Amino acid sequence: MRLRQSAFWPVAVLLAMSFGAPPAKAQQPQAIPVGVAKPLAKRITRWDEYPGRFQAVNTVEVRARVSGFIQKIHFRDGQIVKEGDLLFTLDQRPYQLAVDSAKADVARYQATLQFAMADLQRAEPLVKSGAISDQVFDQRKSTLSSTQAQLLSAQVAVKSAELNLEWTEVRAAIGGVISDRKVDVGNLIAGGQAASTTLLSTIVSQDPIHFLFDVSESDFLRYARLHSAGERTSSREAKNPVRIKLADEDKFTHTGTMDFVDNQLSTRSGTLRGRAIVDNKEGLLQPGLFGRLQLFGGEVDALLVPDSAIVSDQASKIVFMIGPDNAVKPAPVTLGPIVDGLRVVERGLNPDDQIVISGIANPAVRPGVKVAPQPAQIQAQTAAK
Repeated sequence: MRLRQSAFWPVAVLLAMSFGAPPAKAQQPQAIPVGVAKPLAKRITRWDEYPGRFQAVNTVEVRARVSGFIQKIHFRDGQIVKEGDLLFTLDQRPYQLAVDSAKADVARYQATLQFAMADLQRAEPLVKSGAISDQVFDQRKSTLSSTQAQLLSAQVAVKSAELNLEWTEVRAAIGGVISDRKVDVGNLIAGGQAASTTLLSTIVSQDPIHFLFDVSESDFLRYARLHSAGERTSSREAKNPVRIKLADEDKFTHTGTMDFVDNQLSTRSGTLRGRAIVDNKEGLLQPGLFGRLQLFGGEVDALLVPDSAIVSDQASKIVFMIGPDNAVKPAPVTLGPIVDGLRVVERGLNPDDQIVISGIANPAVRPGVKVAPQPAQIQAQTAAK
């Protein structure tokens, strides 16, 4: 019997250890340290950014005012031309003949006029003496007046013929860059005032150049209220500054001024068309080029946070705030442009809010999780242009 009890004693000890011993306390996880700071409050110069395209200030379709055969072309495709430069020459012979014919008519009517004047002078003493009747005298006066009118008409015909002859030389109406020729030497072209005239080429002005863009309705209302408050000058009245960068540029290196704002918003898109004028002395900016424009939006008080502190939540943007119990909570925000290396927060934050600016990359930092806030500071960088 004693041996049997001794054999079961180790088993009893194990059962007692498994079921009778009290469980140990679970170790509490440590709070994740994160950098926390208030948004940087700063008065900034606001630059609103819009996409757009360049457009020539002047565009001219080169068309002849008279019809004829192309006799000579005086430019190279794509070259820069000046106002008044000769571009095309039409066959001038028919128009030179018309000028000569009109001048001959003038000479004939001048001779007829001289005879009519002399005939009238001879009739004056005869009508006084009664040698001819008043009717004959009046008839000679009428002949003189009719001849004078015919001479005037012939002189006008000469000017018209000379003008047509002048128009056989097609010249540049503006200075700029000319496109390629649409017709070659020897082709018959249709000239005149109708829309069916032959297109010979096109010219676009080069310097300065326009930049067209669309402003949203909300931005337009903000500009209008700033103007009413005297903080901004209306684009219709003054030259508000703009800055532009091209698709391959990192900085807004091209400067210009606003010179036009449309008189109504589009009912389809709800936007207002704006236009800036930019110097283009080097000829780099070409019509049709895409760019991004920054429009001066006045001096405003803004809250700035690092771009790394912003988290995307589907279609919205949020920042993580620290509550009184050190728990993380999300705050939806409306973002503005980057100023001095920091992102402007237009709506969603207060100056005294504590936001997470470092440690946010840790996947454990999420809404509802308690963290260990560590004091940090937001510093502005050199203003980016």
